[in-house]
Parts: sequence; structure tokens; C-alpha cells
Amino acid sequence: MNAPWLGWLGIVRLGLVQTALGAVVILTTTTLNRVMVVELVLPAMLPGILVGLYYTMQLLRPRLGYGSDVGGRRTPWIIGGMCLLSAGGVVAAVATAWMATATVAGILLAVVGFLMIGVGVGAAGTALLTLLAKRVEPARRGAAAMIVWVMMIAGFAVTATIAGHFLDPFSGARLVAVTAVVCAAALLLALVAVRRVEYDLAGARPVEAAASASPTPFRAALAQVWGEPTARRFTIFVFVSMLAYSAQDLILEPFAGVAFGLTPGQSTQLAGLQNAGVLCGMLLAALAVSRLGRGRLGTLRSWTIGGCIASALALAGLALGAYLGPVWPLHPSVFVLGIANGAFAVAAIGSMMHFASAGRRGREGVRMGLWGAAQAIAFGVGGFLGTAGVDATRYLLDAPIAAYGAVFAASALLFLFAAGIAARVERPATASPDGAGTHSLPDAMQPEGNAP
Repeated sequence: MNAPWLGWLGIVRLGLVQTALGAVVILTTTTLNRVMVVELVLPAMLPGILVGLYYTMQLLRPRLGYGSDVGGRRTPWIIGGMCLLSAGGVVAAVATAWMATATVAGILLAVVGFLMIGVGVGAAGTALLTLLAKRVEPARRGAAAMIVWVMMIAGFAVTATIAGHFLDPFSGARLVAVTAVVCAAALLLALVAVRRVEYDLAGARPVEAAASASPTPFRAALAQVWGEPTARRFTIFVFVSMLAYSAQDLILEPFAGVAFGLTPGQSTQLAGLQNAGVLCGMLLAALAVSRLGRGRLGTLRSWTIGGCIASALALAGLALGAYLGPVWPLHPSVFVLGIANGAFAVAAIGSMMHFASAGRRGREGVRMGLWGAAQAIAFGVGGFLGTAGVDATRYLLDAPIAAYGAVFAASALLFLFAAGIAARVERPATASPDGAGTHSLPDAMQPEGNAP
């Protein structure tokens, strides 16, 4: 039977899964990173490789999404992913503590832990977004995207604050204990959040239909999705836009120090200002495209394109600031960049929810997994290319400040390219029983005017 739309409370409930995901990920990718480098005096390359393994495992997202499509339900994959993620977090913490006395053995165990973390995040995250795509009313998807992402950021903030308090005075045993408590609490929170969420209004039976007795093989299903123009173009858009976003993310604070003389504390505050802008941009876009008020101001499509263009303009301003120096209004520019990035991110995630059901029926998980994999690859590659671009340009031009400006300018061009791709993503159709599209999307995703 058809699933009822989730209300705001149901959306917040699923947002708690994102909170749980964020709580474990922030502890394993930042706190363990610091312990390895500072307390254990190990090469910074080590946590870099381990986090790289985490990103590599995101390539499994299409396969994991396919598994949830075949099974016909998403909550088992969310629960299974959270179990694996939580167990991986504990294993990684034990491995980090073990490195103090048996470095090689600890590193080998850490590899296992981070592989578990990567697969767990991929399984739970892909199934969660697919479930949201299928259960959230089209007019609410922009607001839903904002809610779940803000709740993930809340998971980052709350975990960092509370765990940081209990980690002092530091010891390996304390690290393992704090991590175990956080992982157990995150798993319990996720279990409560998804309880009976896939059941019908009477609470009697699952709302998803049973899986087919002879499902299409994964490679054939992936080829079918890639053969859909909308899914293929949106995948390219996700990759290019996230490449542009991540290329500037790791160099902003060093740029503030080199070009404007900001201290480490001041550059950290600058990053906080950018994150505040991101939250404002998310809220602005979500309210604009939802029906919380008297009407909508634009569509997810227009906010996606507009957010990319605004991000490009903000990055072009920073590139100009690299040449003008202290006279350039750095803080307002960074805040505007945050607003543009936040608006683009919420609109793009909301668009994912719309496009997930566009095309052949029963491929929602594969589409969401494909886009998640594209995002993860772009994020890892973009961060490396941004920092490598600064080093290469600095070496060639012997001008450190100009090197940052060049990377900002390149990121701006990538955002403009992404906006062009987003404008060309075709208006998809909802799937008919035989898999052919017959009906256009709700007006929240319709193109405006004569836009391509």
C-alpha cells in the first residue's frame, strides 16, 4: 500500500538519525585524528589515510542503496548501518589507544575500524535519504533537507562539547570509554527514531511492498539508472558542485592568516562566521521553497542554480580580496559565502529527494547511492586538489597570496559550471507501474519561465 506522508514530527524523528550519524563521525574523524598526531606523535599522514579509507567506502553507496531497493524496506539498512558504524567507532578508539603500546597492531586494527565506519555511514545514510525521499511531501522537502542537516550539525556540536569535557584528563582508557558511551547512545537514539516509521497509519504492516522474487542484478540496475538522462546529469552536477565546495573549504583559514594576518584564534572565529552563514542560507532556502508561509519564493531548481551562482560570486570576491589585501571586507565576504553555500546545499539535497523517485520504479536507493558516492568522491578529491593547487601555484608564481586567489577563482568557475549543469537537468517524470515516466513532478520542482 502507499505510504502516508511524514508530518513534521516524523521528519524530526528521522533527523535524529542524522544526529546520531554526526555524533559518531565527528568523534572518529576529528578527535581520534588529534590523538594520533598530538598525544601519540604519529605522522599526520596516518589519520589522513584512515579518513581516506572512510571516503573510499562511500563508493559502495549505490550497491547498498540497491540492497534496500531489493528488500523493499529502508529501516533494516539504517539499523544495520548504525550498528556497524557504532561498532567501528569503538574498534577505532581501541585501536588508537593500542597504538601507544603496539603501533603496528593498532594501525591494522584502526584500518578495520575505519572500514566499518565507512560502510556503516554509507548504508545508514543512503537508506535514510531514500526513506525521506519516499515519505516526505514534495512541498516540504526543502525544509526537510534543512532540518536533517541542521540536526547532523547539532550532533557534531553536542558530541564535541560533551565528549571534550569527559576526555580530560586524557588517557587511552578514557578515550575508549567516552567513545563507547557516545556510540551506544547514538545507536539507541537511531533505534528509537526509526521505530515503526515504515508501518502504515494503523501500525499493522510495513508500507513498502514486498521485494520481487527475481530482482534485477545490481550492475544492470546501475546501468539502468545511469541511462536515465536526469539521474546522469544530476550525478555530474553533484560531483562538480561538491568539487567546487570542497576545494575552497580547507584553504579558507590558511588564506585568512597569510593574506590578512589573522591569528589561529581569529581564523577559527572566521570559520564559525562562515558556518553561521551556512545555517542562515539553509533556513532562508528552506523557508522560501516550503509552504510554511503564504507561498513559495522560487523553486528548489531556481535556488540550486542561484546558490551556485551566488557561491561563485562570493568566491570571486575572495579571489579579488587576495590581491587587494586588508582593505577587502573579509568577514562580510565569508559570511555571504556561507549563506550562498547553505542555500545551494539545502536546495540540492531537496532536489535529490525529488529526483530519487523520477524514472524506473524500484531504483530510488540506487539513485541516492549514486549521488552519495559522487558527493564523497568529489569531497575527497576537491579537498586534495584545493590544497595541492595552492602549493603548485605558489611554487610556480612564488606568490603565496596569489596562489589562494587562483584556487578561489577556479572554484568560482566550477560553481558556474555546476549552475549550467543544474539548469540542464531535465524535468523528470514519476514512474508508472512499468517503469516509464508519465507524470511531471509537483510544481515545487518545475522550471520557471522558459528556462532550459
